[in-house]
Amino acid sequence: MAGLRIGILYASKEIISVLNKIKPPYNINGLSQETAVKKLLQSTMPTQVRKILVERNKLVEALSKCEFVEKIYPSDANFILIKVDDANFRYQQFIDYGVVVRNRSNQPLCENCLRISIGTKEETEQIIELLKTFNNAEKSIIYR
Repeated sequence: MAGLRIGILYASKEIISVLNKIKPPYNINGLSQETAVKKLLQSTMPTQVRKILVERNKLVEALSKCEFVEKIYPSDANFILIKVDDANFRYQQFIDYGVVVRNRSNQPLCENCLRISIGTKEETEQIIELLKTFNNAEKSIIYR
């Protein structure tokens, strides 16, 4: 449901009160709300979570073999944060192949970090193949 920008927060009344003061004046639209409720009633979450975990583990394994990946941060989410040698260059490599990742270098403590969302089995396989290509690229190309 991330594409619908649907999430959930469990917090104390005090924290919710603070968040309600700073959130935008509009909640999510009605169609998104209806879709979220239908999805929750389908009880498919355990299956979806298992799929995400499998794909995340495959991607972590592939990333651990990449010379340009300096660190893979622990994740309990549907994305992986990695520190790379040159985030701007690596980001552009992904974009050039039509794969959107997030360059988080402008976030505090995230210099040269990319965020990769976990997708379908096919998307994971595509990223793994790209990683092999990136890993085999000549170092002289990396530092133009």
